[in-house]
Amino acid sequence: MAAGIEIVNLVMILEDILTLVTCCWGRMDDEDIMFAVLVSDVARMLRTELDRRARGQGLTRSQWLALSRLARFPGVSLSELADMLEMEKAPAGRLIDRLEEGGWVRRDPDAHDRRIKRLYPTAAAENVYKKMRRITRETMDDALAGLSPTQQEQACQVLSVVKERLLGMTGAGSNGANGHDRQIQPIGS
Repeated sequence: MAAGIEIVNLVMILEDILTLVTCCWGRMDDEDIMFAVLVSDVARMLRTELDRRARGQGLTRSQWLALSRLARFPGVSLSELADMLEMEKAPAGRLIDRLEEGGWVRRDPDAHDRRIKRLYPTAAAENVYKKMRRITRETMDDALAGLSPTQQEQACQVLSVVKERLLGMTGAGSNGANGHDRQIQPIGS
């Protein structure tokens, strides 16, 4: 029964999107009403607002992204981190070099393969990660003001379905390079 309710909720969200598209049809160009463009615009605006609110933490967006992945997945290798960040290994290595020089990251040898170094956030990185999580939560609370918890959960469900389909289309699947982040959690969790 719960699966049926979830499908009904997803259909309702998609109907709402269709209604939005229909209402805005006369005022927008075709590319402005595409789902992908809306998602891209929201992501860009969120990044811009997060950058504005996070000034003064001493990190670039790339460094913050790397630290957030390391805080969530401590002990990954450089190759794994590069995959998560959708970067080549060499630029990811330079990014980690800068983070290590700044005291944000440490490299420990792998227990089974001496060629691999495992990456861990330092205590300083953990502290700034907590601050950035608070800033992120406040930004999301402000961005989602006016939406009920149910609407927020439905939006996450729709985006999760789209993400899962795209992972399948790209061949990454559930265990691909970005499989670590494949589950979108509701905003309140």
